[in-house]
Amino acid sequence: MIPPYAKDGGEEAEIAAVYLVGPEGRRYRFGMTAGNEFSDHQFEKKNYLKLAGSKLRTFSLGPELKIDPDSQSVPGKVTIVRNGRKHWSQDIRTGEQEMCHSLRNREHHPFKFALHQRPGDVHIHFLGAHTLSFGHGVRLADGDVMEVQFEGFGRPLRNPVLVMTEAETPSKSVLLFNGSFCLKG
Repeated sequence: MIPPYAKDGGEEAEIAAVYLVGPEGRRYRFGMTAGNEFSDHQFEKKNYLKLAGSKLRTFSLGPELKIDPDSQSVPGKVTIVRNGRKHWSQDIRTGEQEMCHSLRNREHHPFKFALHQRPGDVHIHFLGAHTLSFGHGVRLADGDVMEVQFEGFGRPLRNPVLVMTEAETPSKSVLLFNGSFCLKG
C-alpha cells in the first residue's frame, strides 16, 4: 500500500530471516523467505537520516519458508509487471556475502535488549537489497505487480501495488496472499 501521505512507494527485494523467541527469552531462527520491504524512496532521498521514516510499514513475505537455506550469496530477480507486461526487471543478489555485517552480528545485536527477548514474539529481519526499480527511474503505479524470486527459495513472491486515497481510512487494511489481495475493515 502507498498511503496518501507518502511521496512514493517502491519495492526492496530481500531475503527475510524469521525468528521466534523461546520460553527462556532466547531467539531461534526457524527459516528464511523471500521478502519485499516496501519503502518511500523519495522521502528517504531527501536525507539518509530519514531511512527509518521511509519504511511504509507494509511488507510481504513468502510464499515459502526455507529451513536452513544456503544464504551466503543468493542470486535472484525482481520484476515489475504493469498491465500484464514486464515493465522493468533486474537481476539481484543478496545474502551474507552481500551485506555490510555478518548474519551472526545482525542476529546478536537486536536480541541483546530485553524488549526483544519476550517469549512468543516473532521477529522478521530483512537482510538487505542493492537493486531497486526506483534507482532506475521507475515510479510504481496502482495495479503494478512486484515479483521477487530468489534461487533456492521456491515460488516467486508476487504482490500488487495499491495507491490509497484520502478517502480510505486507517481502519481498512489489505491482506496479501501469494499475489492476490482482499480488503478487510
